[in-house]
Amino acid sequence: MNPFLDTDRPIFQQIAEQVEDDIINGLVQEGERVPSTNEFAAHYQINPATAAKGINQLVEKGILFKKRGIGMFVADGAKGKLIHQRKEQFFEAYILPLKSEAQKLNISVSDLKEMLEKGGGANER
Repeated sequence: MNPFLDTDRPIFQQIAEQVEDDIINGLVQEGERVPSTNEFAAHYQINPATAAKGINQLVEKGILFKKRGIGMFVADGAKGKLIHQRKEQFFEAYILPLKSEAQKLNISVSDLKEMLEKGGGANER
């Protein structure tokens, strides 16, 4: 198994997330070509069909588009779409549980803001 891949999550999903991260981080710009499924397959030593599944997910979401005979490219507006999607995921995965736990502990919104601004929360006290 490839040391760069997480064995606990589907490989195709990791390929898609890597491309998304590269777009969000500005490593790949809108309109630029991304590696082909065969390039991903060779790099990670995986089946090209697995790599294609991850790439096709991004095509379905409008993040990538195919230029026949040339390759896959980052769509216009892809970075904005991805940031919006990740913010929603962040809210659901972190903010909602944080608010719920804060309510249980009677931590006010102003106390939460103070903890966030301080950076480390209880560990810095």
